Amino acid sequence: MVDAGSFKNGITIQYENGIWQVIEFQHVKPGKGSPFVRAKLKNIISGGVIENSFRPTEKFDLAHIDRSEYQYLYADGDLYNFMNTETYDQIALSLSLIHISEPTRRS
Repeated sequence: MVDAGSFKNGITIQYENGIWQVIEFQHVKPGKGSPFVRAKLKNIISGGVIENSFRPTEKFDLAHIDRSEYQYLYADGDLYNFMNTETYDQIALSLSLIHISEPTRRS
């Protein structure tokens, strides 16, 4: 668990039935009222970004994310087969689990 007062850029938390990555955060101490943390969060699945304010003591579950590079091999009916480029392990995924993004262009 992590509280909003301990946010760091890049950590991933479970919030509102989703997994979010902290992009930016700011501790705000207004002249009147209680301090709060303003954070910009990015949804890991959809890529959507939200801004929200939290009490510094508000607690969140941490989400552990493992990132690996996989190579597409072939389609077998409704399943798409991929291979981990480091371990050569193969996995099969249905299309509903696959997020297709545009390739990154390097200039």
